[in-house]
Amino acid sequence: MDIQNDHRYAINLNVRGIQPSATLRINELSNHLKSEGKDIIKLGLGQSPFPVPDRVVEALKEHAHEKDYLPVKGLKGLREAIAGYIRRSERMHCTWEDVLIGPGSKELLFMLQLAYYGDLLIPRPSWVSYAPQARIIGRSVHWLPTHAENNWQLTAEELDIICRDDPSRPRILILNYPSNPTGCTYTDDQLLAIANVARKYRLILLSDEIYGEVHFEGRHKSIARYYPEGTIISTGLSKWAGAGGWRLGTFIFPRELRPLQDAMAIIASETYTATSAPIQHAAIAAFNGGDDIDEYLKQSRRVLKVVGEYMHRRLSDMGAVVQKPEGAFYLFPDFSGFREQLASKDIKTSQAFCQALLENTGVAILPASDFGFVPDHLAARLAFVDFDGAESLELAGGDYAEQELGDDFVKQACPRLVTAMDKMEQWLNSL
Repeated sequence: MDIQNDHRYAINLNVRGIQPSATLRINELSNHLKSEGKDIIKLGLGQSPFPVPDRVVEALKEHAHEKDYLPVKGLKGLREAIAGYIRRSERMHCTWEDVLIGPGSKELLFMLQLAYYGDLLIPRPSWVSYAPQARIIGRSVHWLPTHAENNWQLTAEELDIICRDDPSRPRILILNYPSNPTGCTYTDDQLLAIANVARKYRLILLSDEIYGEVHFEGRHKSIARYYPEGTIISTGLSKWAGAGGWRLGTFIFPRELRPLQDAMAIIASETYTATSAPIQHAAIAAFNGGDDIDEYLKQSRRVLKVVGEYMHRRLSDMGAVVQKPEGAFYLFPDFSGFREQLASKDIKTSQAFCQALLENTGVAILPASDFGFVPDHLAARLAFVDFDGAESLELAGGDYAEQELGDDFVKQACPRLVTAMDKMEQWLNSL
């Protein structure tokens, strides 16, 4: 029987042809190769290398017995903690009723696109799942141009050009900063200018601030300060608290968008019902903060900053064009300078580049084509996360507590990243 042509197996046309999430795919491939005995340096999946803070882990243990279904919008105590976190960090008015909890911000983003009937505007390059989610739901995606000279950041002018031809068209703009995949972020002036255009066209602005707490200088600022009435802040536990597998995300809505929040809650009630009870109870400890959380974040930022600067310098010295990261744990190097040498080896796409790099060096990174670029744009995303996060925090807060971190720290705390750079350099030189 030809299953593909059997109507009983008629897969939704919006899903047919979509590959599994690129970041998860590279992680599974890396794990498979490791299981075969190959030494793979995993710079593909953007998973925080740091452990979940001790007090948050203890809170999870204390609440492991919690078994009741919680309210669809989330546990009131957690929603209060998140509202308090927003008031402290952004100095914005926020109440517990403005907060929606979900099993990861990824799920909440999917529900937002289901609940709001509008086009999706995404600056290129962007995280790998924004556009596929829109395609699955059947929404139109408009890629917004950005440029390497401007750190791959959206400008207010380019946003205005997209919106002005149909000024009343419903649209969701996703702004992700510090950025996955570039590690770059926006200045206050840039945010203000974008906010003014978003207000002009009454856009829904989804501000994906999942990496906000890992801004290297601890100076992240939400665009919601400049466009409060139309901005939804998205954050969670995965990137700044090391709890990716816990699957807890949150959206913070302005009062003006309460009907949209309510619509998403209806979808939640008919799909996942509620987010895991023990996880929600434990998350209160994370969002309430405290001196221990502040110290954890301080050392996390110190480590990520020095590692990002080291990797940036090594890649630049190899001949890649790469922007200096300001937050998160990503770099987006462009290898176009090697185009002729690569073509002589029949390597003409970013996908082929990453495949050849993996096969020849064991270094796993992701091609630019997964982030919205045409196949022959010879760039890639590198997640500098393959190191022992617990050990690095202990070292940074111990032996290196009173001194500036440098290459000696990176070599001691992150030897696999040093090895990855050595292998990449040798391979590029051999082309």
